[in-house]
Amino acid sequence: MSVDSTPLAGAPAPVAAQDTDTDAAVAARLRLAVTRLHRLLRQQVAAGLTPSQISALSTTERLGAPTLGELATAEQVQPPSMTRMAAALESAGLLERLMDPADGRVVRVRVSPDGQRTLQRIRSLRTAVLAKRLRRLSPDERQRLSQVVSLLERLVER
Repeated sequence: MSVDSTPLAGAPAPVAAQDTDTDAAVAARLRLAVTRLHRLLRQQVAAGLTPSQISALSTTERLGAPTLGELATAEQVQPPSMTRMAAALESAGLLERLMDPADGRVVRVRVSPDGQRTLQRIRSLRTAVLAKRLRRLSPDERQRLSQVVSLLERLVER
């Protein structure tokens, strides 16, 4: 009696152990490369801001005019920590506090014009560092990397 090992129509193909091992190895290498790249870019800082302050400023820009609670949630920090960070950013002239027009008890924050310029400088600096590194690659490697970037963008889509 023989068993038919042909997969059923529409059934997913069996995943070989070797494919799973290869996926895990690629995932580990990708994780390490992305971590190192992230560290390299985070080291490119302007205006003496901490990575947390830059992140809060950038998140504020993305959210528009969040409350401190909304900002704390988005940054995954406790509200008292965000209050201190926002106060430091406000003292540096990078954030502005606004009273909520619908509820005067609610305070919102937004990036000030100086904060916008600071974020732009940081982004430009980080892009320049990465562009300099890209110039070390051959034209063919840069073309391949462009294709990989498209795949990475798909990986992070929700």
